[in-house]
Amino acid sequence: MGCVLEVDVDGEEVFLVDKVMDGCFLFLPLSCCFLLLILTTYLAVFFQLPSFSPLLLNFYCEFQWKDVAIFHLSEDILAPFCGRINNLAGGERLGGAGRRTRRVVLRGFPGGAEAFELIARFCYTGGGGGAVTASNACALRCAAQFMDMATAEVSTAPSLVKMTEKAIEEMPQWPWQSVVDAAKQCQRLLPLADSTGVFDKVVSALLSHMAVPGDATPTSSSPESSAFRFSCDTKSSCLSMRCTSRTWWFEDLVVLSPGMTERVAKALLAKGTDDVVVSRFLFYYLKCRIAGASADDKKAMLEAAITVMADLDRSSVSCKGLFGILRISSPLKLAGACHDSLVAMIGHKLDHATLDNLLVPAPAGTSSLYDVTLVLRFLDAFLHGGGAHGEPEPPRLKKVATLMDLYLAEVAPDPSLHPTKFVDITTALPAAARDCHDALYRAIDVYFQVHTRLTDAEKMKICKGINYEKLSPECCKHLARNTSFPTRAAVQALASQHTVLKSLLRGGSSGQHLKPVSPPDPATGKPRDDGDLGGGGGQVVLYARRLDLSLENQNLRSLVDGMHWRVMELEKVCSRMKTQMTKMKAARRAAAGGRATARSLPRMCS
Repeated sequence: MGCVLEVDVDGEEVFLVDKVMDGCFLFLPLSCCFLLLILTTYLAVFFQLPSFSPLLLNFYCEFQWKDVAIFHLSEDILAPFCGRINNLAGGERLGGAGRRTRRVVLRGFPGGAEAFELIARFCYTGGGGGAVTASNACALRCAAQFMDMATAEVSTAPSLVKMTEKAIEEMPQWPWQSVVDAAKQCQRLLPLADSTGVFDKVVSALLSHMAVPGDATPTSSSPESSAFRFSCDTKSSCLSMRCTSRTWWFEDLVVLSPGMTERVAKALLAKGTDDVVVSRFLFYYLKCRIAGASADDKKAMLEAAITVMADLDRSSVSCKGLFGILRISSPLKLAGACHDSLVAMIGHKLDHATLDNLLVPAPAGTSSLYDVTLVLRFLDAFLHGGGAHGEPEPPRLKKVATLMDLYLAEVAPDPSLHPTKFVDITTALPAAARDCHDALYRAIDVYFQVHTRLTDAEKMKICKGINYEKLSPECCKHLARNTSFPTRAAVQALASQHTVLKSLLRGGSSGQHLKPVSPPDPATGKPRDDGDLGGGGGQVVLYARRLDLSLENQNLRSLVDGMHWRVMELEKVCSRMKTQMTKMKAARRAAAGGRATARSLPRMCS
């Protein structure tokens, strides 16, 4: 007699599967099997039926409490179909009256106890029991691979592997909902779904259905369909996007796990699906699944979405959506690679951002109000990936410069903002990014007023970001009288304004601001074309585009007056210091009894 197998499939409650004398099947709950076992045992003992021994052996079942059931099957029946069972005994099975029990625990069995029941049914009927349907084809194919049924000893019986593969090949003809159910099933069958090719077949079937226009799909044929609810149901926050012919399938696939969603999205890209459609699906997936999810689930969803979005075209990803992901992911501590990808994507679209997007709170444990380091990373990604040659185009650069001026005005009042970070922001963009530096000057002025303990050296480092030639006369006048700025900065501003005025008066390097013009021809009334003015008989006419020289002279006079006033103040301070030092020197000489000191005080002012 063969070996009895106690098969425990993940400790799940299962049904007893065995063969009766007439060859039919009996599928009974455990309680019925227990009563039937007692009855058959009593009959065999009372009537002493030796021919009933095989039935007793195959029908033996151990009843356990706590709803845990175990299959008791014959190894002789399973081994010819299952290579895994055959290998447990090393290809050797007992014969005659030999009898022993072997316990087999199958952990991670694909499809669970239900799939194993179908496998046992198939074996006990010699390959003729159990139908392969759309609901069990994927699980049976993976279960057959798990049990190594491709190397079956029985060559004449039907092959379960071939039966399931034939059903899976016909998956594109299945109804859409059956394909979606198969996709849900596949996420519980990995990695066997990969090694058997089931996952690729499911994705191909999904794509074949997605290629059908929305009005021809089963889901959009009635008001009760998911496509109709997708555009018309106002009660759900997940159904706010408008349904189109290319996105009718969004709602049906949001039930997939994060890992499965990532794989499906990548497969869609590999098949040539539009990046915009994939991007919209990922944002829709997050919108529907994030609410109410646990922290670990949120993290998995965000990482899956970011991984796929990193491979999409920049123009297909919404800047607003990326900042939404950043806001949600801040407390979740994403993987380093995913966070870097998110920062890079936001940096590439920084010219589409708003001031509210950049005002990200600083991480916990820091004293600053805003995460300035994160904005610096955005700027770095923007500057090193903005254009075809690694530099952003001038229009985009100017938009980011305007945004940075607004950001500086917001973060400048922060008393905990370190000077080095403020310098990094003010000097991050190239000189060509700003046509006017008035906004930058005002932000620096606010920073100096809040941070009163800065030294002149630190202030001069911050002022390096200002191009004084791009300051308006009003700002230059304000800077000359602004005691928060170092005197050296005011002198540089004044010198720059003189340089600008001289270049305007001299026509500049290009000669476009000022030029000599010969007197008009009396006959024609038009200026002469020759450059020779004829020995002083000509007239030089100077003009400046949009330049009022009287106003400029007035502004320069105001600047000079302001500088003169500051110099006078410095002279007064120096005179007071000189007087104090003279008194200190006289007091020392008097204390020393009139003896000359070995060292004299340095002469500070003349």
